[in-house]
Amino acid sequence: MLFRTLLLLLILVIFGFGFTMQVLWYVAAVLLAVWLIAFVMRGRSGGLSRFSRSRG
Repeated sequence: MLFRTLLLLLILVIFGFGFTMQVLWYVAAVLLAVWLIAFVMRGRSGGLSRFSRSRG
């Protein structure tokens, strides 16, 4: 969770610098897309399954 938060902050910083340098804006857009895909894929794979306990 900490890694994702730091990655999102890094993406936001790159977006900020992207206003001065066009190339960084594209890099930030790709990183944001990768982050969003990872976030969605983790949700589909059952991210809460590690917290649930089987009874039996």
